[in-house]
Amino acid sequence: MAVAAAPSAKDRHTKLVQEVIDEAPMNGRRALVVVLCFVIALLDGFDTQSIAFIGPAIAADFEMGTAELTWVITASTIGMALGAMTLGSLGDKIGRKKAVLIALGLFGVFSILGSMAPNPETIIGLRFLIGLGMGGATPSLLALVAEYSPLRRRGTFMTLVILGLPGGALLGGLVAAAWLPAVGWRGIFLIGGVLPLILLVVSVFFLPESPGYVVGRGTEQAQARGRALIEKMTRRDIPADVSLRTEKPTAKQGSVAGLLSGEYRKVTIAVWAVYLFNWIAWFLLLQWMPSALHALGLPTSTAALGTVTVNGAFIVFAIPLSIVLPRVNPRSLLLGMFGIGILVAVGLGLAGSSWTWVFILLALAGFGIGGQQLVLNYLIANAYPTSLRSTATGWAIGIGRLGSIVGSALGGWLLATFQPGGYFMVLAIPLVIAAGATFLVSKRQASLGS
Repeated sequence: MAVAAAPSAKDRHTKLVQEVIDEAPMNGRRALVVVLCFVIALLDGFDTQSIAFIGPAIAADFEMGTAELTWVITASTIGMALGAMTLGSLGDKIGRKKAVLIALGLFGVFSILGSMAPNPETIIGLRFLIGLGMGGATPSLLALVAEYSPLRRRGTFMTLVILGLPGGALLGGLVAAAWLPAVGWRGIFLIGGVLPLILLVVSVFFLPESPGYVVGRGTEQAQARGRALIEKMTRRDIPADVSLRTEKPTAKQGSVAGLLSGEYRKVTIAVWAVYLFNWIAWFLLLQWMPSALHALGLPTSTAALGTVTVNGAFIVFAIPLSIVLPRVNPRSLLLGMFGIGILVAVGLGLAGSSWTWVFILLALAGFGIGGQQLVLNYLIANAYPTSLRSTATGWAIGIGRLGSIVGSALGGWLLATFQPGGYFMVLAIPLVIAAGATFLVSKRQASLGS
């Protein structure tokens, strides 16, 4: 029997990598990608919350003052900002999987070294390096989940990964509170180092590379590797007459210059501004709201329930948000959420000690001030091609981390200067600026899909 000749180049037609993946039903291999990315994201929240618990123990051990302890906690935040920018871009250049493996390696190795730190200066330096790994993984995790998720469930699965942060924070708090008396702060550092190294080994075998990145290499060998990877992950054969392509094969791969090129400059500046001012407002609220509630008359233990209320509402609202995201324009949703956030800030400023209203408004703040983080990541997945998506996510999150530093630093001064009512009112200012920046994103860019 004669063997059919392979179709010539002129007989082939092209098809988007994401289109091929979207057409295939979700299966166990792709679900494992989502689960693994979620578990890795848990580490970020775990470390962030555990350091808050073990900080006093570190301070007592080394006889540290408040200023030195502040640097221990802040160092990782600075590292996370830089890690999101640098490793995010690296994910577009060398592959998402490699970037995640590097991030897990940094996180694990330097956490283990932290358990042996001889002085506060060493801890501060290691916390910065740990932050590089923590922040560096998130952009590539979101890019992988966006690529392997079918369009109708993309918002749900990206939301799940983002929820790894508060989920990990809850886990980190429970572990630190339960085990600190038994193993000490060095033991918590050790646990925080072993876990990412275990996940690194698991990821080597079970986390696949981005097919869009592979095909985007543009060679025949890359085309063959991309086809094989997609067929393995979707369990579907790709017809021989189909040639795979990415959305923007000419985009400057993994390049900040690509983000600021003529086609993407406006949306990039807008996204950076939205992230910066939204995170300023969010961390102003998270870091200083218990102090504001205490100043209004609540006991310290009860004031802490404000943080529980905000974060709990954030998780609860994430469920309907994940369902709605694929069906609405992210730009319109963001504008509506900022409107609610502004009203919440004004309402908190006027509520005084009407505690029922205060806690209702704090719950709404989980949607109108914090929930934008979920929508923004989905907007990025829509607005940028695969070749720039990890870089775009990394730089946006990095800019947001800078906002978290600014918000955390400003809160005490605002509370002392304007009292609780004025402090809550001021939250509306960065939200107004973020809403204005959202208008710079066109409806077409926000709903391109990929």
